[in-house]
Amino acid sequence: MESTVKDLLGRRSCRSYSGKRVEPAVLDAIIEAGLYAPSAMGRQDTVLVVVEKEEEIRDLSRMNAAVMGSDTDPFYGAPVVIIVFAKKGSNAFQDGSLVMGNLMNAAHALGVGSCWINRAYEMFLTDEGRSKLKEWGLDESWIGVGNCILGYSAEDAAPPQPRKPGRVIRITG
Repeated sequence: MESTVKDLLGRRSCRSYSGKRVEPAVLDAIIEAGLYAPSAMGRQDTVLVVVEKEEEIRDLSRMNAAVMGSDTDPFYGAPVVIIVFAKKGSNAFQDGSLVMGNLMNAAHALGVGSCWINRAYEMFLTDEGRSKLKEWGLDESWIGVGNCILGYSAEDAAPPQPRKPGRVIRITG
């Protein structure tokens, strides 16, 4: 089996992280993979905000938890959060989702755990979220698509669940 397909079939969400930091060269490779995701008409209308500063991650975690009415850490103690933003428009969520997929698959291929954390859209509709956008040099034409948390897993991934049957309709001729 080709290594790419093997990686795609083997990736699992990671929700338990060790304290080990992701090395800059590894993180740069993951980011680059995200930047190479396909985009509608090749416009590349996505921006990645890469957060490694613990205080900033705590703020983002608190904001995310508030959206879901919780006080738990939705980022599971991950040492890196990459927020994927896309330009408002007809393909924002599609383009941003492709970036998220590339980030997570590249992370897995490089031995780094990852998980897509929702609520990025809602986080940046708040006053605090709009303030962060401004702080990062982004205006309100950017919408949050997803939070990609990254770090080294503290435990082995669970085996994959069996795939549900009946999910492929093949038309041949």
